[in-house]
Amino acid sequence: MDIETGGFDPEKNAILEIAITLIEEKNDVFEVGETFRHHIEPFEGSVVEKESLEFTKIKLDHPLRGAITEKEALNDIFKIINKAKNKYECSRAILVGHNAHFDSSFLQAAVKRNDIKKTPFHKFSVIDTVSLGVLATGQTVLARICDKLNIDYDNEQAHSAAYDSDVTAKVLCSIINKFDT
Repeated sequence: MDIETGGFDPEKNAILEIAITLIEEKNDVFEVGETFRHHIEPFEGSVVEKESLEFTKIKLDHPLRGAITEKEALNDIFKIINKAKNKYECSRAILVGHNAHFDSSFLQAAVKRNDIKKTPFHKFSVIDTVSLGVLATGQTVLARICDKLNIDYDNEQAHSAAYDSDVTAKVLCSIINKFDT
């Protein structure tokens, strides 16, 4: 999962994009699955920092942005995750992200704000590719981890939720598939 936001405070700053990339398993090998994303309208009363828009290059007023509400986006994303979770007979999904606790904090705040009673995610467990990356490559920066793992990384596409979610999934699969038990 990746979330692009309007700042660093999950209570006051808006989620502007959300994306998930499914992880598939075939013959004991993890593979990157399909990516799903939504552009999100800032919630009423939220703050969107100018610096965040400059960093992510998100244009809130772009006519083709097609943003939907947080609740619509979360309900759709959760439906997709639940379907995948059921396919693999899992009781809970684990949020995987680069700086996963950041994304999880925004997700939890949005769930609470939108009075969503149940999510597909485990309540307190996440997998952070920063931690996995430092273990596998000695690096914490996503671009550097990708370089060490021979995963293509395009700085021009970075900080799009869909792109970052896909790259994070590639990092996870690469590290797990190389892990010798």
